[in-house]
Amino acid sequence: MNCETCHLNELELEPPEIRDVLRCILHTIFFHRTLTLVRPKDVDCDLFEITYVQCGLAELEKEVDEKINQFVAWAEKHPNRRSQVCLSFFDEKNKHPGWFSSKTERIYWEQWFINLHVISPKGQGKSRGSKAPANSKGQALEETSSSSRHDALGLLIQEVLFQIINYANEKKDHIPPISDRIFNHEILIPSSTDSVFGWNADVLRRALSSGHSYSLN
Repeated sequence: MNCETCHLNELELEPPEIRDVLRCILHTIFFHRTLTLVRPKDVDCDLFEITYVQCGLAELEKEVDEKINQFVAWAEKHPNRRSQVCLSFFDEKNKHPGWFSSKTERIYWEQWFINLHVISPKGQGKSRGSKAPANSKGQALEETSSSSRHDALGLLIQEVLFQIINYANEKKDHIPPISDRIFNHEILIPSSTDSVFGWNADVLRRALSSGHSYSLN
């Protein structure tokens, strides 16, 4: 079984934006890869003028939030780093069943790589004791720049959502037979032992052993 991969466009985020953006992206992927019956619900982003759809599954929402919290904690310890969050879908099959034991193996059929660059907000590094000169014009320019960045990021997030939808609609032949449940999946985030690129070691080992070609770009 071929494992299809999709590398989403990189997004440059500030720490307060991580939760909103990851919820939006992860739930959009799940919704377009959940072929069983669900009760979808529209959700508005807290920070952006974007509405996305969740599957309406409480356990899935809890899992996504837990993984996002782990990523936020990692990002706080590794500021100004590029990283990836990997959402993988897989099937489970028995491997060499015997009389006394039966092992299962995971057959990965699709992986989504969410590429993020978490940056520190401007002015965060200034010491508390330093006083900026009173310049209303400079402050106005800084606020305008921040607003422009926020608007631009909102457009980039929408582009990523369209990227997800287009890929999900075009790539379907590799999906295994449908069962009446959400597909087996796992969400992997960087760990303290990962490389400087935030590449998850488990994903890298799987890529090297699968025989499929993976891009680290």
